[in-house]
Amino acid sequence: MVSSHTVTAVVFLHCLVFVFALKSKVLYFKVSDFLKDEQNTLSFDDSNGLGRVFEGIGAISGGGATSKLLVNYPKTQRDEILDYLFKPGFGASLQIFKVEIGGDIQSTDGTEASHMHNSWEENYHRGYEWWLMQEAKKRNPDIKLYCLPWGFPGWLGKGTQNPYIDPVQTANYVVNWIKGAKYVYNLTIDYVGVSCNVALNREFSLLLRMMVMNNNNDENGAVVVVAVVDDVAVVVSLVVVAVVLLLLAHYPGTKSTNEAQQSNKPLWASEDYSTFNDEVGGGCWARCLSSLSVSVLHARTISWNLIGSYYPSLPFPRNGLMTAMEPWSGHYVVSTPIWVSAHTTQFVPVGWTYLQHNHGVGKLPKGGSYVSLTNEAKDHLTIVIETMTHDHSICVRPELDPYQVSPQTVTISLQGSFVSMGIVNIMILISDLVIFYNVHTIMFKELFTNGQAQLYIGLDEVYTLTTINRGKKGTHPKPEGSAPFPSYIKDDFSAYEENQEPFYLAPQIGSYEVRKVGGHSVVRQTVLQRPVYWCPAETADKTISIIGSYNWTQTNISVEFEVPAVNGTDGVFVAARVDRGGCDTSNAQGVFFFVFPTTGKFMVTNDLARSKVLHQGSVPMGPGKHQMSLGVTESTAEGYYDLKQTFSIDLPATPTNGWAALGTDSFGLADFYSYTLRSS
Repeated sequence: MVSSHTVTAVVFLHCLVFVFALKSKVLYFKVSDFLKDEQNTLSFDDSNGLGRVFEGIGAISGGGATSKLLVNYPKTQRDEILDYLFKPGFGASLQIFKVEIGGDIQSTDGTEASHMHNSWEENYHRGYEWWLMQEAKKRNPDIKLYCLPWGFPGWLGKGTQNPYIDPVQTANYVVNWIKGAKYVYNLTIDYVGVSCNVALNREFSLLLRMMVMNNNNDENGAVVVVAVVDDVAVVVSLVVVAVVLLLLAHYPGTKSTNEAQQSNKPLWASEDYSTFNDEVGGGCWARCLSSLSVSVLHARTISWNLIGSYYPSLPFPRNGLMTAMEPWSGHYVVSTPIWVSAHTTQFVPVGWTYLQHNHGVGKLPKGGSYVSLTNEAKDHLTIVIETMTHDHSICVRPELDPYQVSPQTVTISLQGSFVSMGIVNIMILISDLVIFYNVHTIMFKELFTNGQAQLYIGLDEVYTLTTINRGKKGTHPKPEGSAPFPSYIKDDFSAYEENQEPFYLAPQIGSYEVRKVGGHSVVRQTVLQRPVYWCPAETADKTISIIGSYNWTQTNISVEFEVPAVNGTDGVFVAARVDRGGCDTSNAQGVFFFVFPTTGKFMVTNDLARSKVLHQGSVPMGPGKHQMSLGVTESTAEGYYDLKQTFSIDLPATPTNGWAALGTDSFGLADFYSYTLRSS
């Protein structure tokens, strides 16, 4: 009997058992008194052939801005975090990495910059996905890279919300991104998605496939075009079945169509998980990884998202494999899904093959599931078993039907090529999800007799038995403690490279990047028109970048700004108590102080949409640089423009707290020379 701590154990079967339990448990194997009930025997046999090829487990950065705060972590902590995600044999050991092709659009928790804000320019130094892909490849050169657009800059839609008005132009846009990855960063993209949650367009799909193939060569590598296809009949009706080399689904649960099963194409869950990363989230991920292979025959599963590295009150907080949302303190949390991933990724290389159903893949007699995989030579075997209970493995989506799991003893029966595989030793890792203890114990080889052994399995446990003689729970020094966002911060952007996104400012609509203007570094809002959006945030036709703590009630924010004469925005604002972001940003409430250069007017509103006006008036507005500030106390707000008080008003009762923000009243250019932020 182990302690009441949560348990993780790894047993090297050469042969290793990697046990991750979400509750206290009893772990034992025994040789004698084998169960005679064949229903409790799990047979692992390749005599009748093998199943589908395993293509890996991965995660997504983007969809959107989910890695925003990771970039400005102190280098030491940032490298540690990246090790837990990508370093083989250390943590999650991810095998595929999917990133967003930024489109200047809100795609869940923020916007990511496009490489072509406009048709007349290209730039491959915006955003942070390039850097993240480099870091992933640095740690694991074999990791596969996959890119996908969630939305597109407005110029591709030509005034509509259809990005395929000119399919050649849009295909060129995507291919340019792939070329930029190669020629600027020496990154070879393995897969490119057609679109995210958008109906397949036949002409564009065929054209993109052709252009990607024409771009493929020995130097670029062969890029595979993929598409999310929840209904195979759609593919057939569009006559693009030849284009779709892989069938992808989002959040498939345990369901798959007969057409998909009979398509003879690899099946992927190209986006899954999306669940709070506590122990229940870890159970969700464990059940997903197994059930997708058992029930749906999926060969690759990709988590949304890679890491919860965005402000915590944005949508879907802590929905990553781990959490890092405090770059100012260096604090991060290695969460349960990291180790659930490791149960497979550390012991099953890409290219291994699943055994067939009922011969190494299936459901446990009393609930739970198991999968097994072998290498081409069939001289190695890995078995993963999970017994997640219903309430300990609920995912955000899809709805989970009721089911029962009971503690059980099963007989592991190795047959065919595996009957003579010997188990050499055992290593047990016991965990409370933070600290692991290594305990070397008894020789394991005596536990199998004639290829059989018994295993007692409790509830909410994951086991890995494998002949792979490696795997560990990697550790770095304990990170710094958690701390709130600083109460005072100032930035004049002089420390940034051009085109870099400024730290802490988290764009929710629009795209903000550092530019050089007249010898000064400024942060410029760059989007000139409504993009081809993924969700309705952009229907506000405004831009906004949030900063600070959602818990702030008393805030002062000031900025120096200038509106360029060409392509300038209609107005600029600063705000406090902003109560929402993500796809609902257009409905944000708070205290907003707008100034309008072309009219010399100002307005104070209770919402971003300017439908709830609290005060308005005139200000002297000439060309050049100006300064504006907004101070909010418990019940009042006052504003200054060019150091002169413009208003002092009482505030409505709600909202009582929220982020600070800066932004523009319309799409168009605005340059911010600095900001100063205080909270008490």
